[in-house]
Amino acid sequence: MKNMDHKQAAQMLWEAEQGRYQIDMLTQTHPEMTVEDAYAVQLENVRRREAAGERVVGMKIGLTSVGMQRLLHVHEPDYGHLFENMLLLEREPCLVSGLIQPKVEGELSFCLGKSLQGPGITVADVYDATEWVTPSIEIVDSRIKDWKIRLPDTIADNGSSARFMLGGRMMPIGAVDMRLTGMTLEQNGVLVSSGTTAEVWGNPAASVAWLANKLGQFGISLKAGSIVMAGAVTAAVPAKAGDVFTVSFQGMGSVTVRFVDEPGHSTPSGGVYDK
Repeated sequence: MKNMDHKQAAQMLWEAEQGRYQIDMLTQTHPEMTVEDAYAVQLENVRRREAAGERVVGMKIGLTSVGMQRLLHVHEPDYGHLFENMLLLEREPCLVSGLIQPKVEGELSFCLGKSLQGPGITVADVYDATEWVTPSIEIVDSRIKDWKIRLPDTIADNGSSARFMLGGRMMPIGAVDMRLTGMTLEQNGVLVSSGTTAEVWGNPAASVAWLANKLGQFGISLKAGSIVMAGAVTAAVPAKAGDVFTVSFQGMGSVTVRFVDEPGHSTPSGGVYDK
């Protein structure tokens, strides 16, 4: 792809997100699109958002499970950028009117106390650099029609990112079994999926190390203070207005998000689920 094509693809994604509509697969419009092209498209819109005053607060990692990698015929994860205005505070509802086709994932998030600069970053380096970890929810959304995506499509679309919420219980990484901690995902009080942190690249810290090394290829570091979402433990679950999702990690607490049509939406008990 040429630089002009990168800009054109980025513009299509930007307008789809702003207009809340779906577009055809970019890999159909641009069948020659490579992974490198896709990251170039992603960065076009990252620069656009930063120019508009938005601030990057971290990164999200996707495709960390073997199953998802086999599905998309890839051998490594991908990543996207997290912006401050994507963050939902605890008990803050998620407005479905601002999204297109949202899904919910449960993940561990890392807050870095030290910067990580690849190459050569190890799991031990991630443990040393991590200030705390916490349960979190990622709300993914795709601007691509019906979630029919290939790897370059989701990369170009900023890793299909949309919103995220961090749990209020921050724990030192040494207090968490990063391979065998169990997670459950409930929808409206019903268990819909469960798994362990081993589903995330064998160890979520290994996922963060992969990201530091991948970014290091471009001379980019993971800066101290950054939030890194390490990847989904189980498959994403579609969400709609009225749904309530709770993600719980064994021994780490939980985090809950409610989807509403508009701010101030009443809860079933008659209260207002709002900040």
